[in-house]
Parts: sequence; structure tokens; C-alpha cells
Amino acid sequence: MRSVETGTLLRAAPEREEWSGYRMGRFLAGIERKTGRTFAGYEDAWRWSVDNLEEFWAEVWDHFEIITHTPYETVLRDHKMPGAEWFPGATINYTEHIVRALRGRPDDVMVKARSQTTGSSDWTGARLLDEIGRIQQGLIRQGVKMGDRVAGYLPNIPQTLATYLATTALGAIWCSVPPEMGPKSVVDRITQLEPTLLIAIDGYRWGKKDLSRADDIARIRLELPETQVVLLPYLNQDCELPADTIAYSDFTGDGSEIRFEAVPFAHPLTVLFSSGTTGKPKAIVHSHGGLLLEHFKAMGLHFDMGPKDTAFWFTTTGWMVWTLGISTLLTGAAVVLMDGDPNWPTLDGEWSQWGVAAETKATYLGTGSAYLAACAHAGLTPGTTWDLSRLREIQCSGSPLAADVAAWVYDAVSPDLVLAPTSGGTDICAAFLGASPLTGVYAGEMSCRPLGVSVESWDRDGHPLHGVAGELVATKPMPSMPVFFWGDKDNARYTDSYFSAYPGVWRHGDWLIETERGTWVISGRSDATLNRGGVRLGTAEFYAILDGLPQVSDSMVLHFEDRAGGMGRLVLLIEPQEGADTVHLETAVRRALRTELSPRHVPDDVVFVPSIPRNPSGKRLEIPLKRVIQGAVIGETLDPGVLVKPEDVEDTVRIIKAAFAA
Repeated sequence: MRSVETGTLLRAAPEREEWSGYRMGRFLAGIERKTGRTFAGYEDAWRWSVDNLEEFWAEVWDHFEIITHTPYETVLRDHKMPGAEWFPGATINYTEHIVRALRGRPDDVMVKARSQTTGSSDWTGARLLDEIGRIQQGLIRQGVKMGDRVAGYLPNIPQTLATYLATTALGAIWCSVPPEMGPKSVVDRITQLEPTLLIAIDGYRWGKKDLSRADDIARIRLELPETQVVLLPYLNQDCELPADTIAYSDFTGDGSEIRFEAVPFAHPLTVLFSSGTTGKPKAIVHSHGGLLLEHFKAMGLHFDMGPKDTAFWFTTTGWMVWTLGISTLLTGAAVVLMDGDPNWPTLDGEWSQWGVAAETKATYLGTGSAYLAACAHAGLTPGTTWDLSRLREIQCSGSPLAADVAAWVYDAVSPDLVLAPTSGGTDICAAFLGASPLTGVYAGEMSCRPLGVSVESWDRDGHPLHGVAGELVATKPMPSMPVFFWGDKDNARYTDSYFSAYPGVWRHGDWLIETERGTWVISGRSDATLNRGGVRLGTAEFYAILDGLPQVSDSMVLHFEDRAGGMGRLVLLIEPQEGADTVHLETAVRRALRTELSPRHVPDDVVFVPSIPRNPSGKRLEIPLKRVIQGAVIGETLDPGVLVKPEDVEDTVRIIKAAFAA
């Protein structure tokens, strides 16, 4: 893996005359014809979109031919945050737009499902439509109506997709948790919603392991005595049906025309849960209209998707990426669903993300930055191991992508694709920063702010910053900002989460740097920033060095403050590669941080641990782990149910505490 400087141009932006080759370019050309102006470049188009917010979103509405049962009165009645009121008067249904696309491709494969439990299956548009109709009949027979909640304890399979769409077509509200979550994690989330119906599987296979969920479902049911449970046999087709549950085969009907309930723009579509790493998971409510518009913009313009595409989003059903990925279908593109261990039997085997992308002929891959880093450090060459010739774009998120890893993608995967590091979140189920087909790709940086997204970097007094880290803020509303948190009386928790630092302006909690190139870098969480003797250090600058070091599989930086105002205690956790000489590795790590950054970045302690706590999106859980080290209880502050490797957390904590005692 070669070393490159942050900001190195890896792929040039297309020339202005080439814009017509992209859906975004053609969309902007239409605006140019209407307004009589000419966009000099992407940044000029972005500026117009945020300066003319209502006109921009009206263009998105018209361009994607939003199905409207009653027309909207105005685009944005109230600009205030929180409380912006989008498209008042309009009644729509998110799912109706996916069904429209499926009806246009009844005989084409629209879902490619790959499961380590049940094998491979391909569903045509007609097959998916039939399943949606059959599930919807079951929902109606069970009395599910508009506003009711339906929960899924389900993996990433076609039945989950069909249940989501059948539920939301009725105006009922969907939420899902993946079956790898333990019962406490599940209960902490879905009991907030008091669901009318829960659909669950009996178990699943992870690599070679068969994992029953019978006992977990029994515990969950005790906390949901009023909720009807439907069981979908998945691990064992002949599993015994618990008392007072409905078999999936009995639940589904014979199929019929799908029914759509027209709902207001802000009507709840789905509830996404925060990680629950800093308290009880927030139940974040997203609307039909908000996700419909944001996802049409993302898929159709920023990702340049259409009927010729097949998109593989590697995700669990509990991550916002699953919800985003399902919107692939809005554009007529097909979607790949994978359920299983992507590292089995090897990091680059047939079940790896590369193997599945090649086998399904994916044109688009949504993955985690941590996965790309792991492949780069392992010296893999997916572009020669697999036929990835159809792959034209890789989007990655979850954590910043190091410059060296970005270069590795172009060296080891393909020199022609678009690499799109992206930063957004469950909070908006969209992006604050990312890429576009009209911008260049720079190592270690995100190339642009999405159209219609007014993001800036601010100092503590609310002044824009350039070249140094400031708070990531959104100064104008986005349609997909949450409509509310479930159970949040008077919107108190919502307001405190995003608007306590700058009244009327969304503060996201990330440190953001605008570069001299007009690109963007996330330098860490603002609530995880280290203060070493009055000097602020972003965690991302540590990881940019550590992610490129040989024999370092993963790392985490923790800082324990000195109340007297001293330097505090800086602790570096390292997950070494197998067989690494930890004595020499510690020396190399200290030298690299001192040389590449500064003496202040050299840790007081280097502790080698079995694994670094991360959630499924790849996010390092620094703050929860730090609180556990300081005495909080595992399970209250750091929920093992949200960890990629929950079996390691107790050993990791024990090792760190032992190092402190020494």
C-alpha cells in the first residue's frame, strides 16, 4: 500500500462539456434553461441550491415526478429549526414510488439475495410485488392501520424488504432491529414504540455457526405482552411454533392489489434508533416526504443510479444504510441483499463484499471505511481476484477514510471508479458531505456538500472557519431532518441533541475542516476531542497515521482529563495483527505519532487489546468505552448488543484496567 499525501487528486472532475453524461448534469441543465444562468462548476450549482432552497426542492419534486394525491400549497412554509414545515397540503406515499418502479420492470430481477442460511435467490419485480401484497393482506387481517407500528426482528432478506414496503404503504410505521442484537438491546428499542405486530425469525447462520433466537424471542415477548408475533422460519423450516404466535405462511394472504394510504408529507415512515452508546437509544422518526425527496436526490443525482444499475449496500437491518439502500429501488435500479459473515471463510473469499459484488455484477457498492482499511492493510487486490469490471462507484462511511486507503482503492480495486467517502448519519438518514459525479476525488477528503445541504464549519461564536476544525453545522433545514423523537415530550431531547449550542442551527457533533480546495475533512467527534494542556487534538488525525501502519489492525484513542488542568492521560488501544511483535510495534507507533504529528500526540500508555469496540457501521465507540473504564457498568453505558465483536468487550475492559493499575 503506497503512501500518499492527504489532498492528492486521485480522479479528476469531468469537464463542463461532459456533464450531460450524468443525471445530475442533465438535471442542472434543466435548471439553467429555466433560470437563464450557467453554472461554472459544481460549487456554483451547490451555492444556487442552498440560496434558492425552495426552488431547488421544487425542481427535485418535479424532476422525479412525485405522485401527489393532493397538491402542496408551498414548498417551505416555515424555515425555523426545529419545526420547518415542508410541502404543507401535499399527501403522498413513499412506497407508492417504489411500486411504480417495480411495475415498470415486472420481469427483471430487482432483488438479488445472498444468504449463508438459505442460499441465493433472485426476485423479479413481479415476485416482490406479489410478496408485498400478500404481507399487506396479513397486516390488514391483524388490524394494522395507519399510524400503528410494525417491528421486524429480521435479517437483510427479501421478506424484510417486502414487509417494510407493505407496512408503509398502509401508512403504518416501520422499525427494524437485526437478529444479532440480544434481547436487552431489542427491548430497549422497540418497547418505546409499543408495536402492534412483531415479525421475527427463529434463527440464522453466521459463517458455520447456527444461532437460534428462540430464547431471545421468548424474552422479548415478555416485554411486549400486547404485541402479536409472527414467526418466519429461516434457520429451521420445521421449527416448532411457540404458543400464541402466527406462522408466516398463515399470516400472509393470497395476494392482491397493493393498497396505498395517502399521508401528509411529515407523516412517520420509519423509526431509526441511535446506537444507544451514550444512553437509551433515541427513537428517531423519519417521514414519508423527507426520505422520499432526500433519497431521490441522492440515488438519482449524486449516485447517478438508474435501471441499468445494481446496488450492493452491505448493511444490517438496524443501520440507516439499510433504509437508504432500499431507496435504490426508487430509480428502477436493482438491489443486492446479503445476510451473513463477510469475513467467512476469508476476508477476500466468496462471501466477502468483493466476492458478492462480483457474483451479482454490482455497479455500486456501499461499504464501511473500516472494511476498506482492513482489506488494504491485509494487502488484498480485489480488482485482480474478482471481476469487478462493472463496479463504477464505491461509497464508504462510518468513519473517515485515510488517504493511503483511498489510494489503495484506485491501485487495488479499479483506477476508473468514483470513490465517495460520505458523512451523514441516522439523524438525517442522508448525507451532510459526500461526493458527486461532477467533482474530483481527493485522498482523505470528501469532495463536496450535497445539493440543497447548507453545511458549514463554525467556531464557538458561530463564525465560519476555513482551514481549521470547527463544529459541523447545518444552517438551513433539510427535508429529512427528523420530524420528532418518539416519546420525546415537548421535543426537549430533540432540541437538546441538535440545537442547544446554536439556537436555530443544527449542530451535528463532528469537527469539520474546509480545505483550501473546497473539500471537507471530518477530524473526529467534537465530544471526543482531546484537550492536552489546552491544545485541542482531533482523534481523526491519530487514526490517519495509525490506519496506515503495518501490523495495526485497528486502534482507538482515549484521553482521561486532569481536573487540575494538566496534560491528562492519553491512552492508545491497539488491536495488533496476528503474529505482530508488540514490543517493536509499540516503538514504531510512538515514533510515527511523534514524527508525523507532534510530541503531544505520543500516548502515555499503549495497550494491546483483542479488538476495538465498534458498532456495525464501523463507528469507534470511544466515549462509551471511556465511561466504562471510569466505572460505568457494561450494558448500561456500553451495550454489547450494538458491538461487532461483543465477545471481546469484557476482556478489553479488563486489560485496560489492569494496565491502569500497573
